[in-house]
Amino acid sequence: MTVSVIFGSVLLVTGMFFISAAALGLSRFTDALQRMHASTKAGTLGSGLSVLGAAFILTGPGVVSISLATVAFLLLTVPVAAHLLGSAAYVSGADLTGVAERDELEGILTRQEQPLERR
Repeated sequence: MTVSVIFGSVLLVTGMFFISAAALGLSRFTDALQRMHASTKAGTLGSGLSVLGAAFILTGPGVVSISLATVAFLLLTVPVAAHLLGSAAYVSGADLTGVAERDELEGILTRQEQPLERR
């Protein structure tokens, strides 16, 4: 085994750990913002590490450029999607456990009184 295969395997295992943590966060967290945080942060890190690990293991023309483009795409699109999902969850009136104490968006975004499921 070469050093690149060992390093790639470590990256793949680490990426799968973060993807598993994201899946666990989706099933265990209670509100939309917590679930969004788990899926975007840990999911992006896990996917990026898995793609980079595969780039170290695979050999072929264009593997490195495709994997770097994939990681760049993830880093550019997932935060934007998370922001839009968080805003939509807030505006829709979804139950948010951490917002009851301190609502930083009060007066900035119009929030529904009840979640969509109760309307």
